[in-house]
Amino acid sequence: MTIAYTITPKLRRKFKEPFGLLIQGSFQQTMSKMKELVDNEIPTTIISVGDVVSHNLHEYNVHPKITIIDNRFLRTQSMPEMALVEKTVNVNNPKGTITQEAILAIKEAIEKKRHTHIIVNGEEDLLTLIAVQYAPEKAYVVYGQPCSGIVVVKVTAEKRAQAQEFLNVMKPLEKLNKKKTV
Repeated sequence: MTIAYTITPKLRRKFKEPFGLLIQGSFQQTMSKMKELVDNEIPTTIISVGDVVSHNLHEYNVHPKITIIDNRFLRTQSMPEMALVEKTVNVNNPKGTITQEAILAIKEAIEKKRHTHIIVNGEEDLLTLIAVQYAPEKAYVVYGQPCSGIVVVKVTAEKRAQAQEFLNVMKPLEKLNKKKTV
């Protein structure tokens, strides 16, 4: 397993802020607003990151093309039967990192354009940045904002640039190893 990026303490604080449109409210309120956005803007694809938001989207008949989950909050619940899955991929992605394995799985799922569930052994939160990097223009990347609601990131050149800025600040494992040996 090759770690491509590792989060810094400064970025960890920054990631507490929504990276896109924050939709606050109850399950019904957030899903109703999400459905309205989807119906009005017709995104090129939808990618969900996180167990609760992925489950809720499927329950509300908004079916992401790709779901990225770690089975942490919904251990006893599976995706609803209505969730179409053509492929399931398991990847390792330790907390606070982004692995090459996870990057390749997301890229392939986006390129193949089939309903894919990516199940992460570790933590999926930072993979939002990779989804934004590789999703087509006008796609939605949706993730949960704890104790608030959901965040919808509409993929644009500007959002890709912001995601890349975060990735540029993250420390690749090589840099961390060099510091330890010096």
